[in-house]
Amino acid sequence: MRSRALTIARRGLVAISVVVVNIGLQAGPALSERSPLRESNGPSGSAVPARPDDKTIVHVLNRTGFGPRPGDIERVRTIGLGAYLDQQLHPERIADKEIPGRLESLSTLTMSARELASDYFVPAMQARRAAKRRDEQSPRTPEEIDAQRKRRLPLEELSQQKILRAAFSERQLEEVLTDFWFNHFNVFANKGATGVYLVDYERDAIRPHVLGKFRDLLQATATSPAMLFYLDNWQSADPDARGPRTDGRRRARGRFEGMMPAPPAAARPRRGLNENYGRELLELHTLGVDGGYTQKDVVEVARCFTGWTIDGPRQGGGFRFEPRLHDAGEKVVLGHRIKAGGGQSDGEQVLDILAAHPSTARFIATKLVRRFVSDAPPNALVDRAAERFRATHGDIREVLRTILTSPEFFSTDAFRAKVKTPFEFIVSTIRATASDVITAIPLVAAVRQLGMPLYLCQPPSGYSDVADGWVNAGALLNRMNFALSLVEGRLRGIQPSLGIDLAGSALAGDVSGETAATVAKAIDPRQAAALTLGSPEFQRR
Repeated sequence: MRSRALTIARRGLVAISVVVVNIGLQAGPALSERSPLRESNGPSGSAVPARPDDKTIVHVLNRTGFGPRPGDIERVRTIGLGAYLDQQLHPERIADKEIPGRLESLSTLTMSARELASDYFVPAMQARRAAKRRDEQSPRTPEEIDAQRKRRLPLEELSQQKILRAAFSERQLEEVLTDFWFNHFNVFANKGATGVYLVDYERDAIRPHVLGKFRDLLQATATSPAMLFYLDNWQSADPDARGPRTDGRRRARGRFEGMMPAPPAAARPRRGLNENYGRELLELHTLGVDGGYTQKDVVEVARCFTGWTIDGPRQGGGFRFEPRLHDAGEKVVLGHRIKAGGGQSDGEQVLDILAAHPSTARFIATKLVRRFVSDAPPNALVDRAAERFRATHGDIREVLRTILTSPEFFSTDAFRAKVKTPFEFIVSTIRATASDVITAIPLVAAVRQLGMPLYLCQPPSGYSDVADGWVNAGALLNRMNFALSLVEGRLRGIQPSLGIDLAGSALAGDVSGETAATVAKAIDPRQAAALTLGSPEFQRR
Protein backbone atom coordinates (compact mmCIF):
# COMPACT_ATOMS: atom_id res chain seq x y z
CA MET A 1 0.00 0.00 0.00
CA ARG A 2 2.81 2.40 0.89
CA SER A 3 4.56 1.78 -2.44
CA ARG A 4 1.29 2.22 -4.37
CA ALA A 5 0.59 5.51 -2.57
CA LEU A 6 4.03 6.86 -3.45
CA THR A 7 3.58 5.84 -7.08
CA ILE A 8 0.22 7.61 -7.34
CA ALA A 9 1.57 10.72 -5.64
CA ARG A 10 4.64 10.93 -7.83
CA ARG A 11 2.60 10.43 -11.00
CA GLY A 12 0.36 13.27 -9.87
CA LEU A 13 3.38 15.47 -9.21
CA VAL A 14 4.76 14.80 -12.69
CA ALA A 15 1.37 15.61 -14.25
CA ILE A 16 1.15 18.89 -12.36
CA SER A 17 4.75 19.79 -13.22
CA VAL A 18 3.80 20.06 -16.90
CA VAL A 19 1.05 22.52 -15.99
CA VAL A 20 3.42 24.52 -13.79
CA VAL A 21 5.96 24.95 -16.56
CA ASN A 22 3.28 26.03 -19.03
CA ILE A 23 1.92 28.57 -16.57
CA GLY A 24 5.35 29.78 -15.52
CA LEU A 25 6.32 30.62 -19.09
CA GLN A 26 3.23 32.74 -19.65
CA ALA A 27 3.17 36.40 -18.86
CA GLY A 28 -0.15 36.51 -17.05
CA PRO A 29 -1.25 35.35 -13.60
CA ALA A 30 -2.38 31.83 -12.71
CA LEU A 31 -4.98 30.32 -15.00
CA SER A 32 -7.60 29.30 -12.43
CA GLU A 33 -11.03 30.83 -12.81
CA ARG A 34 -11.55 33.53 -10.23
CA SER A 35 -13.18 36.83 -9.55
CA PRO A 36 -10.78 39.78 -9.71
CA LEU A 37 -9.32 41.33 -6.59
CA ARG A 38 -10.36 44.69 -7.99
CA GLU A 39 -10.04 46.71 -11.15
CA SER A 40 -7.35 49.37 -11.14
CA ASN A 41 -9.20 52.67 -11.32
CA GLY A 42 -6.55 55.28 -10.81
CA PRO A 43 -4.18 56.47 -8.08
CA SER A 44 -6.49 58.63 -5.97
CA GLY A 45 -6.31 57.68 -2.27
CA SER A 46 -5.63 54.31 -0.70
CA ALA A 47 -6.90 51.28 -2.58
CA VAL A 48 -6.83 48.98 0.47
CA PRO A 49 -10.27 47.31 0.59
CA ALA A 50 -12.19 47.74 3.83
CA ARG A 51 -13.81 44.29 3.58
CA PRO A 52 -11.32 42.12 1.66
CA ASP A 53 -12.16 38.59 0.56
CA ASP A 54 -9.88 35.67 1.38
CA LYS A 55 -8.00 35.86 -1.92
CA THR A 56 -7.10 39.49 -1.31
CA ILE A 57 -5.78 38.69 2.15
CA VAL A 58 -3.73 35.78 0.81
CA HIS A 59 -2.38 38.09 -1.90
CA VAL A 60 -1.18 40.55 0.74
CA LEU A 61 0.32 37.81 2.90
CA ASN A 62 2.19 36.43 -0.11
CA ARG A 63 3.61 39.79 -1.16
CA THR A 64 4.40 41.43 2.18
CA GLY A 65 5.57 38.16 3.70
CA PHE A 66 6.32 34.56 2.94
CA GLY A 67 2.75 33.33 2.68
CA PRO A 68 -0.08 32.52 5.08
CA ARG A 69 -0.06 30.09 7.97
CA PRO A 70 -3.23 28.35 9.08
CA GLY A 71 -5.35 30.98 10.83
CA ASP A 72 -3.64 34.00 9.26
CA ILE A 73 -6.57 34.87 7.00
CA GLU A 74 -8.91 35.15 9.98
CA ARG A 75 -6.34 37.06 12.01
CA VAL A 76 -5.80 39.68 9.30
CA ARG A 77 -9.54 40.02 8.72
CA THR A 78 -10.04 40.65 12.44
CA ILE A 79 -7.53 43.49 12.71
CA GLY A 80 -8.30 44.88 9.25
CA LEU A 81 -6.13 44.84 6.14
CA GLY A 82 -5.15 48.50 6.43
CA ALA A 83 -4.13 48.05 10.06
CA TYR A 84 -2.14 44.95 9.16
CA LEU A 85 -0.20 46.77 6.44
CA ASP A 86 0.52 49.71 8.75
CA GLN A 87 1.70 47.28 11.41
CA GLN A 88 4.08 45.59 8.99
CA LEU A 89 5.45 48.97 7.91
CA HIS A 90 6.39 49.57 11.57
CA PRO A 91 8.03 46.29 12.65
CA GLU A 92 9.36 47.90 15.82
CA ARG A 93 5.77 47.88 17.10
CA ILE A 94 5.39 44.13 16.61
CA ALA A 95 6.32 41.75 19.40
CA ASP A 96 8.44 38.97 17.94
CA LYS A 97 8.69 36.73 20.98
CA GLU A 98 9.34 33.45 19.17
CA ILE A 99 12.46 34.47 17.28
CA PRO A 100 14.97 34.80 20.17
CA GLY A 101 14.28 31.23 21.24
CA ARG A 102 14.54 29.96 17.68
CA LEU A 103 17.97 31.58 17.26
CA GLU A 104 19.35 30.97 20.73
CA SER A 105 21.55 28.02 19.77
CA LEU A 106 23.11 29.85 16.80
CA SER A 107 25.98 31.41 18.76
CA THR A 108 27.87 32.99 15.83
CA LEU A 109 25.00 35.40 15.07
CA THR A 110 25.97 37.70 17.94
CA MET A 111 29.73 37.56 17.45
CA SER A 112 31.82 40.43 16.12
CA ALA A 113 33.83 40.11 12.93
CA ARG A 114 37.03 40.05 14.97
CA GLU A 115 35.72 37.20 17.11
CA LEU A 116 34.62 35.25 14.04
CA ALA A 117 38.02 35.76 12.41
CA SER A 118 39.90 34.67 15.53
CA ASP A 119 37.74 31.66 16.36
CA TYR A 120 36.80 30.34 12.90
CA PHE A 121 38.59 31.83 9.91
CA VAL A 122 42.20 32.32 11.01
CA PRO A 123 42.51 28.75 12.42
CA ALA A 124 41.18 27.38 9.13
CA MET A 125 43.74 29.38 7.13
CA GLN A 126 46.51 28.19 9.41
CA ALA A 127 45.34 24.59 8.97
CA ARG A 128 45.39 24.94 5.17
CA ARG A 129 48.91 26.34 5.24
CA ALA A 130 50.08 23.56 7.53
CA ALA A 131 48.62 20.96 5.18
CA LYS A 132 50.37 22.51 2.17
CA ARG A 133 53.73 22.40 3.95
CA ARG A 134 53.46 18.65 4.57
CA ASP A 135 53.91 15.77 2.17
CA GLU A 136 50.86 15.61 -0.09
CA GLN A 137 50.32 11.97 0.90
CA SER A 138 50.07 12.78 4.62
CA PRO A 139 46.50 12.71 5.97
CA ARG A 140 45.02 15.77 7.56
CA THR A 141 45.23 15.92 11.33
CA PRO A 142 42.04 15.89 13.43
CA GLU A 143 42.77 19.50 14.39
CA GLU A 144 42.96 20.55 10.75
CA ILE A 145 39.72 18.75 9.91
CA ASP A 146 37.99 20.39 12.86
CA ALA A 147 39.28 23.86 11.87
CA GLN A 148 37.94 23.46 8.33
CA ARG A 149 34.57 22.27 9.66
CA LYS A 150 34.33 25.16 12.07
CA ARG A 151 35.10 27.65 9.30
CA ARG A 152 31.78 26.75 7.64
CA LEU A 153 29.75 27.23 10.79
CA PRO A 154 29.12 31.02 10.60
CA LEU A 155 27.68 30.73 7.08
CA GLU A 156 25.63 27.68 8.05
CA GLU A 157 24.17 29.43 11.08
CA LEU A 158 23.51 32.65 9.18
CA SER A 159 21.66 30.63 6.54
CA GLN A 160 19.61 28.87 9.19
CA GLN A 161 18.59 32.15 10.82
CA LYS A 162 17.50 33.55 7.47
CA ILE A 163 15.07 30.68 7.01
CA LEU A 164 13.92 30.65 10.64
CA ARG A 165 13.22 34.38 10.65
CA ALA A 166 11.34 34.22 7.36
CA ALA A 167 9.28 31.24 8.51
CA PHE A 168 8.46 32.29 12.07
CA SER A 169 8.87 36.05 12.48
CA GLU A 170 5.74 38.15 12.91
CA ARG A 171 7.67 40.96 11.22
CA GLN A 172 7.17 39.49 7.79
CA LEU A 173 7.71 42.63 5.72
CA GLU A 174 10.98 43.31 7.52
CA GLU A 175 12.21 39.85 6.55
CA VAL A 176 11.13 40.30 2.93
CA LEU A 177 12.98 43.61 2.78
CA THR A 178 16.10 42.23 4.47
CA ASP A 179 16.20 39.62 1.72
CA PHE A 180 15.47 42.26 -0.94
CA TRP A 181 18.12 44.75 0.16
CA PHE A 182 20.80 42.11 0.75
CA ASN A 183 20.20 40.96 -2.80
CA HIS A 184 20.31 44.56 -4.05
CA PHE A 185 23.64 45.14 -2.28
CA ASN A 186 24.82 41.59 -2.87
CA VAL A 187 28.15 40.22 -1.63
CA PHE A 188 29.50 36.69 -2.19
CA ALA A 189 30.33 34.76 0.97
CA ASN A 190 33.14 32.71 -0.57
CA LYS A 191 35.25 35.58 -1.88
CA GLY A 192 38.25 35.74 0.43
CA ALA A 193 37.65 37.57 3.68
CA THR A 194 34.10 38.58 2.72
CA GLY A 195 32.81 35.62 4.75
CA VAL A 196 34.37 37.03 7.92
CA TYR A 197 32.03 40.02 7.66
CA LEU A 198 28.84 38.38 6.43
CA VAL A 199 27.12 38.16 9.82
CA ASP A 200 27.99 41.78 10.58
CA TYR A 201 26.91 42.89 7.09
CA GLU A 202 23.36 41.58 7.31
CA ARG A 203 22.94 42.24 11.03
CA ASP A 204 24.41 45.75 11.26
CA ALA A 205 24.52 47.21 7.73
CA ILE A 206 21.36 45.84 6.07
CA ARG A 207 18.73 44.90 8.64
CA PRO A 208 18.59 48.17 10.66
CA HIS A 209 17.98 50.26 7.51
CA VAL A 210 15.48 48.24 5.44
CA LEU A 211 12.63 50.68 6.15
CA GLY A 212 14.72 53.76 6.81
CA LYS A 213 16.37 56.36 4.60
CA PHE A 214 18.05 55.03 1.46
CA ARG A 215 21.00 57.38 2.02
CA ASP A 216 21.70 55.72 5.38
CA LEU A 217 21.56 52.28 3.75
CA LEU A 218 24.04 53.48 1.10
CA GLN A 219 26.43 54.70 3.79
CA ALA A 220 26.16 51.48 5.79
CA THR A 221 26.95 49.29 2.79
CA ALA A 222 29.68 51.57 1.44
CA THR A 223 31.58 51.43 4.74
CA SER A 224 30.96 47.73 5.39
CA PRO A 225 34.15 45.65 5.17
CA ALA A 226 32.07 42.96 3.43
CA MET A 227 31.37 45.30 0.51
CA LEU A 228 34.84 46.86 0.60
CA PHE A 229 36.45 43.45 0.26
CA TYR A 230 33.94 41.91 -2.16
CA LEU A 231 34.29 44.73 -4.70
CA ASP A 232 38.01 45.29 -3.97
CA ASN A 233 37.70 48.90 -2.87
CA TRP A 234 39.84 48.21 0.20
CA GLN A 235 42.80 47.97 -2.20
CA SER A 236 41.90 51.02 -4.28
CA ALA A 237 44.45 53.80 -3.96
CA ASP A 238 45.88 56.81 -5.73
CA PRO A 239 48.66 55.23 -7.82
CA ASP A 240 50.95 58.11 -6.88
CA ALA A 241 50.24 57.93 -3.14
CA ARG A 242 53.01 57.03 -0.70
CA GLY A 243 50.95 55.20 1.86
CA PRO A 244 50.96 51.87 3.67
CA ARG A 245 50.46 48.60 1.88
CA THR A 246 46.82 47.71 1.27
CA ASP A 247 47.03 43.97 1.98
CA GLY A 248 45.89 44.50 5.56
CA ARG A 249 48.91 42.90 7.25
CA ARG A 250 50.99 45.87 8.34
CA ARG A 251 48.39 46.93 10.87
CA ALA A 252 47.82 43.50 12.43
CA ARG A 253 48.25 43.85 16.19
CA GLY A 254 47.89 42.02 19.47
CA ARG A 255 46.66 38.45 19.42
CA PHE A 256 46.67 38.42 15.58
CA GLU A 257 50.33 39.45 15.24
CA GLY A 258 52.33 36.75 13.50
CA MET A 259 49.26 34.75 12.50
CA MET A 260 49.28 35.98 8.92
CA PRO A 261 52.74 35.82 7.31
CA ALA A 262 53.26 38.20 4.43
CA PRO A 263 52.84 36.68 0.97
CA PRO A 264 55.69 36.67 -1.54
CA ALA A 265 56.14 39.92 -3.39
CA ALA A 266 54.68 38.51 -6.62
CA ALA A 267 51.43 37.63 -4.83
CA ARG A 268 50.91 41.03 -3.23
CA PRO A 269 48.18 43.24 -4.70
CA ARG A 270 49.38 46.01 -6.95
CA ARG A 271 48.48 49.45 -5.75
CA GLY A 272 46.28 51.48 -8.02
CA LEU A 273 42.80 52.73 -8.74
CA ASN A 274 40.13 50.01 -8.66
CA GLU A 275 36.86 50.84 -10.43
CA ASN A 276 34.79 47.85 -9.29
CA TYR A 277 32.90 49.51 -6.46
CA GLY A 278 32.47 52.79 -8.33
CA ARG A 279 30.93 51.01 -11.31
CA GLU A 280 28.55 48.84 -9.27
CA LEU A 281 27.60 51.77 -7.04
CA LEU A 282 26.38 53.61 -10.13
CA GLU A 283 24.98 50.72 -12.14
CA LEU A 284 23.52 48.36 -9.53
CA HIS A 285 23.11 50.31 -6.30
CA THR A 286 21.76 53.68 -7.42
CA LEU A 287 21.32 55.04 -10.96
CA GLY A 288 20.83 51.82 -12.91
CA VAL A 289 22.43 50.86 -16.19
CA ASP A 290 20.49 53.60 -18.01
CA GLY A 291 21.11 56.22 -15.35
CA GLY A 292 22.99 58.66 -17.54
CA TYR A 293 26.53 58.22 -16.19
CA THR A 294 29.67 57.84 -18.28
CA GLN A 295 32.93 55.93 -17.98
CA LYS A 296 34.50 59.20 -16.84
CA ASP A 297 31.98 59.29 -13.97
CA VAL A 298 32.98 55.73 -12.99
CA VAL A 299 36.63 56.79 -12.79
CA GLU A 300 35.83 59.96 -10.85
CA VAL A 301 33.68 58.04 -8.36
CA ALA A 302 36.46 55.48 -7.91
CA ARG A 303 38.90 58.32 -7.20
CA CYS A 304 36.52 59.68 -4.55
CA PHE A 305 36.53 56.34 -2.71
CA THR A 306 40.29 55.80 -2.65
CA GLY A 307 41.46 55.31 0.91
CA TRP A 308 38.16 53.70 2.00
CA THR A 309 39.77 50.53 3.30
CA ILE A 310 39.76 47.91 6.08
CA ASP A 311 41.91 47.80 9.17
CA GLY A 312 43.17 44.23 8.72
CA PRO A 313 40.53 42.40 6.65
CA ARG A 314 41.59 38.85 7.44
CA GLN A 315 41.54 39.63 11.14
CA GLY A 316 38.02 41.05 11.12
CA GLY A 317 39.03 44.70 11.37
CA GLY A 318 36.58 47.50 10.69
CA PHE A 319 36.27 50.33 8.17
CA ARG A 320 39.14 52.80 8.09
CA PHE A 321 39.80 55.84 5.98
CA GLU A 322 43.48 56.03 5.09
CA PRO A 323 44.37 59.57 3.91
CA ARG A 324 47.73 58.43 2.54
CA LEU A 325 45.96 56.26 -0.05
CA HIS A 326 43.45 58.89 -1.09
CA ASP A 327 43.47 60.81 -4.34
CA ALA A 328 43.15 64.33 -2.98
CA GLY A 329 42.68 66.04 -6.32
CA GLU A 330 39.55 67.71 -7.66
CA LYS A 331 36.85 65.46 -9.14
CA VAL A 332 33.70 66.03 -11.16
CA VAL A 333 30.89 63.48 -10.68
CA LEU A 334 27.72 63.76 -12.77
CA GLY A 335 28.45 67.45 -13.28
CA HIS A 336 29.05 68.13 -9.57
CA ARG A 337 32.45 69.57 -8.69
CA ILE A 338 34.10 68.00 -5.63
CA LYS A 339 36.87 70.25 -4.38
CA ALA A 340 40.40 69.07 -3.84
CA GLY A 341 41.53 68.07 -0.35
CA GLY A 342 38.21 66.68 0.85
CA GLY A 343 39.42 63.34 2.16
CA GLN A 344 36.71 60.90 3.28
CA SER A 345 34.06 63.50 2.53
CA ASP A 346 34.70 63.01 -1.20
CA GLY A 347 33.01 59.62 -1.08
CA GLU A 348 30.27 60.89 1.22
CA GLN A 349 29.50 63.69 -1.23
CA VAL A 350 29.15 61.09 -3.97
CA LEU A 351 26.63 59.18 -1.83
CA ASP A 352 24.70 62.43 -1.28
CA ILE A 353 24.63 63.12 -5.03
CA LEU A 354 23.50 59.62 -5.91
CA ALA A 355 20.86 59.34 -3.19
CA ALA A 356 19.23 62.56 -4.42
CA HIS A 357 19.48 61.80 -8.14
CA PRO A 358 16.19 61.34 -10.08
CA SER A 359 17.57 58.23 -11.79
CA THR A 360 18.16 56.62 -8.40
CA ALA A 361 14.58 57.35 -7.37
CA ARG A 362 13.27 55.70 -10.51
CA PHE A 363 15.66 52.75 -10.40
CA ILE A 364 14.84 51.91 -6.77
CA ALA A 365 11.12 52.46 -7.35
CA THR A 366 11.21 50.12 -10.34
CA LYS A 367 12.94 47.37 -8.38
CA LEU A 368 10.51 47.67 -5.47
CA VAL A 369 7.47 47.62 -7.75
CA ARG A 370 8.91 44.60 -9.55
CA ARG A 371 9.38 42.81 -6.23
CA PHE A 372 5.95 43.61 -4.79
CA VAL A 373 3.68 43.93 -7.84
CA SER A 374 4.80 42.41 -11.14
CA ASP A 375 7.74 41.29 -13.27
CA ALA A 376 6.55 44.01 -15.65
CA PRO A 377 6.30 47.01 -13.30
CA PRO A 378 3.36 49.31 -14.18
CA ASN A 379 4.83 52.63 -15.32
CA ALA A 380 2.24 54.77 -13.55
CA LEU A 381 3.00 53.16 -10.20
CA VAL A 382 6.74 53.43 -10.77
CA ASP A 383 6.26 57.15 -11.47
CA ARG A 384 4.34 57.68 -8.23
CA ALA A 385 6.76 55.61 -6.17
CA ALA A 386 9.74 57.50 -7.62
CA GLU A 387 8.06 60.81 -6.88
CA ARG A 388 7.44 59.68 -3.31
CA PHE A 389 11.11 58.69 -3.04
CA ARG A 390 12.16 62.20 -4.09
CA ALA A 391 9.57 63.99 -1.94
CA THR A 392 10.61 62.12 1.20
CA HIS A 393 14.35 62.19 0.49
CA GLY A 394 14.50 58.44 0.03
CA ASP A 395 12.22 57.29 2.85
CA ILE A 396 11.85 53.59 2.04
CA ARG A 397 8.86 53.14 4.36
CA GLU A 398 6.87 55.81 2.58
CA VAL A 399 7.78 54.49 -0.86
CA LEU A 400 6.57 51.05 0.25
CA ARG A 401 3.38 52.57 1.61
CA THR A 402 2.71 54.11 -1.80
CA ILE A 403 3.20 50.73 -3.48
CA LEU A 404 1.32 48.55 -1.00
CA THR A 405 -1.78 50.77 -0.92
CA SER A 406 -1.94 51.34 -4.67
CA PRO A 407 -4.68 50.19 -7.07
CA GLU A 408 -2.00 48.38 -9.08
CA PHE A 409 -0.99 46.30 -6.07
CA PHE A 410 -4.59 45.16 -5.56
CA SER A 411 -5.41 44.76 -9.25
CA THR A 412 -6.29 41.56 -11.07
CA ASP A 413 -3.07 41.78 -13.08
CA ALA A 414 -0.99 41.58 -9.87
CA PHE A 415 -2.71 38.45 -8.54
CA ARG A 416 -0.24 35.53 -8.67
CA ALA A 417 1.87 37.50 -11.11
CA LYS A 418 5.12 36.50 -9.38
CA VAL A 419 6.82 33.09 -9.33
CA LYS A 420 8.33 32.18 -5.98
CA THR A 421 12.08 31.93 -5.78
CA PRO A 422 13.40 28.68 -4.25
CA PHE A 423 13.90 30.47 -0.93
CA GLU A 424 10.34 31.82 -0.98
CA PHE A 425 8.96 28.42 -1.94
CA ILE A 426 10.75 26.55 0.86
CA VAL A 427 9.72 29.08 3.50
CA SER A 428 6.13 29.26 2.29
CA THR A 429 5.78 25.47 2.53
CA ILE A 430 6.96 25.58 6.14
CA ARG A 431 4.43 28.30 6.94
CA ALA A 432 1.56 26.69 5.01
CA THR A 433 2.03 23.33 6.75
CA ALA A 434 2.61 24.89 10.20
CA SER A 435 5.78 22.80 10.41
CA ASP A 436 7.75 22.58 13.62
CA VAL A 437 11.42 23.17 12.79
CA ILE A 438 13.93 21.83 15.30
CA THR A 439 16.84 22.44 12.92
CA ALA A 440 16.81 24.36 9.65
CA ILE A 441 19.84 22.54 8.24
CA PRO A 442 17.76 20.37 5.85
CA LEU A 443 15.98 23.49 4.61
CA VAL A 444 19.27 25.26 3.91
CA ALA A 445 20.33 22.21 1.90
CA ALA A 446 16.98 22.17 0.06
CA VAL A 447 17.30 25.81 -1.03
CA ARG A 448 20.79 25.03 -2.29
CA GLN A 449 19.56 21.98 -4.20
CA LEU A 450 16.87 24.10 -5.82
CA GLY A 451 19.56 26.36 -7.25
CA MET A 452 19.65 29.27 -4.80
CA PRO A 453 22.41 28.68 -2.23
CA LEU A 454 22.02 31.33 0.45
CA TYR A 455 24.67 34.09 0.51
CA LEU A 456 26.49 32.37 -2.37
CA CYS A 457 25.36 34.37 -5.39
CA GLN A 458 28.61 35.34 -7.11
CA PRO A 459 27.58 38.30 -9.35
CA PRO A 460 27.04 41.66 -7.63
CA SER A 461 23.64 41.85 -9.36
CA GLY A 462 22.26 39.22 -6.96
CA TYR A 463 19.66 36.55 -7.67
CA SER A 464 16.95 37.08 -10.26
CA ASP A 465 13.58 38.42 -9.11
CA VAL A 466 11.63 37.46 -12.23
CA ALA A 467 10.06 34.18 -13.36
CA ASP A 468 12.54 33.47 -16.15
CA GLY A 469 15.27 32.99 -13.57
CA TRP A 470 13.50 30.08 -11.90
CA VAL A 471 11.05 28.42 -14.31
CA ASN A 472 12.16 25.17 -15.91
CA ALA A 473 10.85 21.61 -15.77
CA GLY A 474 13.70 20.14 -13.73
CA ALA A 475 13.71 22.83 -11.06
CA LEU A 476 9.95 22.77 -10.60
CA LEU A 477 9.86 18.98 -10.37
CA ASN A 478 12.54 19.22 -7.67
CA ARG A 479 10.25 21.57 -5.74
CA MET A 480 7.54 18.94 -5.83
CA ASN A 481 9.94 16.27 -4.66
CA PHE A 482 10.82 18.53 -1.72
CA ALA A 483 7.13 18.91 -0.89
CA LEU A 484 6.72 15.14 -0.85
CA SER A 485 9.77 14.70 1.40
CA LEU A 486 8.39 17.32 3.77
CA VAL A 487 4.90 15.90 4.21
CA GLU A 488 6.23 12.35 4.52
CA GLY A 489 8.48 13.38 7.41
CA ARG A 490 11.73 12.56 5.61
CA LEU A 491 13.41 15.87 6.55
CA ARG A 492 15.23 15.38 9.85
CA GLY A 493 14.13 17.78 12.56
CA ILE A 494 11.10 19.10 10.67
CA GLN A 495 7.58 17.97 11.43
CA PRO A 496 4.63 19.32 9.38
CA SER A 497 1.09 19.40 10.72
CA LEU A 498 -1.20 17.03 8.86
CA GLY A 499 -4.90 17.46 8.20
CA ILE A 500 -4.62 21.16 7.27
CA ASP A 501 -6.89 22.36 4.49
CA LEU A 502 -4.02 23.75 2.43
CA ALA A 503 -6.24 24.70 -0.50
CA GLY A 504 -8.28 26.84 1.86
CA SER A 505 -5.67 28.31 4.21
CA ALA A 506 -2.82 28.79 1.71
CA LEU A 507 -4.70 29.35 -1.56
CA ALA A 508 -8.05 30.74 -0.36
CA GLY A 509 -9.77 27.89 -2.21
CA ASP A 510 -8.70 29.32 -5.55
CA VAL A 511 -7.44 26.34 -7.58
CA SER A 512 -8.00 25.28 -11.15
CA GLY A 513 -10.19 22.32 -12.08
CA GLU A 514 -7.11 20.41 -13.23
CA THR A 515 -5.33 20.94 -9.92
CA ALA A 516 -8.44 19.96 -7.95
CA ALA A 517 -8.84 16.77 -10.02
CA THR A 518 -5.21 15.78 -9.52
CA VAL A 519 -5.29 16.41 -5.75
CA ALA A 520 -8.50 14.36 -5.56
CA LYS A 521 -6.55 11.30 -6.71
CA ALA A 522 -4.44 11.31 -3.55
CA ILE A 523 -5.19 8.41 -1.25
CA ASP A 524 -4.21 10.04 2.05
CA PRO A 525 -3.72 13.56 3.51
CA ARG A 526 0.03 13.50 3.00
CA GLN A 527 -0.19 12.93 -0.73
CA ALA A 528 -2.95 15.54 -0.99
CA ALA A 529 -0.74 18.05 0.83
CA ALA A 530 2.25 17.31 -1.42
CA LEU A 531 0.15 17.71 -4.54
CA THR A 532 -1.25 21.01 -3.29
CA LEU A 533 2.22 22.34 -2.45
CA GLY A 534 3.36 21.24 -5.91
CA SER A 535 0.44 22.88 -7.68
CA PRO A 536 0.80 25.76 -10.15
CA GLU A 537 -1.15 28.01 -7.80
CA PHE A 538 1.24 27.45 -4.90
CA GLN A 539 4.30 28.11 -7.07
CA ARG A 540 3.05 31.68 -7.56
CA ARG A 541 2.57 34.45 -5.10
